[in-house]
Amino acid sequence: MIGRAAATRLIQAGWRVDVTGRDPSHFPAELSEMGANFIAADRGRAQDLRVAMGNGAALLLDVICYTAEDARLLLPVAQLAESTVMISSKAVYVDRFGNHSNSDQAPDFEGPITEQQATLEPGGGDWNSRDGYGRNKVAAELILLESGLPITVIRPSKVHGRGARRPREWVFVRRVLDHRRALLLCDRGAGTDHTTAAANLAELIAVAAAHPGCRVLNSADPDAPSALRIAQVVAALMGHRWDEILLDGRCEGGVGMHPWSARHPIILDTGAASALGYQPVGDFASTVSEEITWLVDLWRESGMAESAMGLDVDFFQPFFDYPGEDAFLMAGVACP
Repeated sequence: MIGRAAATRLIQAGWRVDVTGRDPSHFPAELSEMGANFIAADRGRAQDLRVAMGNGAALLLDVICYTAEDARLLLPVAQLAESTVMISSKAVYVDRFGNHSNSDQAPDFEGPITEQQATLEPGGGDWNSRDGYGRNKVAAELILLESGLPITVIRPSKVHGRGARRPREWVFVRRVLDHRRALLLCDRGAGTDHTTAAANLAELIAVAAAHPGCRVLNSADPDAPSALRIAQVVAALMGHRWDEILLDGRCEGGVGMHPWSARHPIILDTGAASALGYQPVGDFASTVSEEITWLVDLWRESGMAESAMGLDVDFFQPFFDYPGEDAFLMAGVACP
């Protein structure tokens, strides 16, 4: 998702773009048609990275640097780049009690999060776990930032765009496709977990490429839509009208669940990016439309089979408790 958006943005600006990957069959056809060059390379093999880098580049972009070892492998080729960008995550931030976006206790940042906000202690272990993801990202960040090289670490929030395996907007898109007339949202749909358009992230990557330096930058959409606002945007783009049923409190089970649930608002301050000259491509509503079109087309092309769409079906399954919703609506009781 992020690599596709960045490659598109750079090619349109006149860059020559090489894209690496292990399997050429996964290389997006539209990037090939635009002139991007595919190089077969395994991110975990130092020799592959050196061959892919060749004699150097104006920009080196790494969207899959998850661990300290990943960062160490990156440093030798980063020395051959005029500017390097590493995609990190807002998951590294902690509130004053040490809570983070993946902790059991919801964090309360008490306002917009700047790049100076405290972060998790660096760690190892399983990076693909709730506790390990942020700690591994911090460990990778530190190695890169302490290298003295012109490396920009970008921390996005919930990224949306074409090509995602977990396009969170699918929770509402599928409800429209399934002709669901009622939309139930816990916490009255007030949950806000800042969105980041892949297109806006790509624009910030281009700005960082033009201004090499060692820094950390937040990346998020210029607005911070609530879950209710996201649902309304999706419905409007698809010509649908919800019967919005806003439930007080947090619900048990799948009724009223959505992927932007946050007990306290999580909002990134993007002032540092703006000071560098960054200007967003658009707000959430204007940038999410491409993803919505892609999802609808994918649904139709797959024969309306979610399992054939290449999405993370296990991730989405809890959000579609239609029997539970129907029973709740029939009972007409308040959500606990």
